[in-house]
Amino acid sequence: MTLSPDEVAHVAMLARLGLDDDEKRRIAGELDLILEHISALQRADISNIPETAQVGDLVNVWREDEPEPSLTEAQALANAPDTDGEYFRVGAIQE
Repeated sequence: MTLSPDEVAHVAMLARLGLDDDEKRRIAGELDLILEHISALQRADISNIPETAQVGDLVNVWREDEPEPSLTEAQALANAPDTDGEYFRVGAIQE
């Protein structure tokens, strides 16, 4: 399956990638290869392969929930790039 330049531009826009024309051509080739691999997987005969939810023998290997002391405010803010003394300060995500 070959993607048109418009389709590549649309995918780049959806992924919020600012690509120039050379990058779009390169990415188009890479996306074509990915789609060919997916197509090959879809053609594979898996009718004789049983469904599996878990391939290993592990069953619920999570540890028990045990309360532990929390970080102090100073410890939590110690490596923050920007704070106002009490809170993390982050840039606006919307105008």
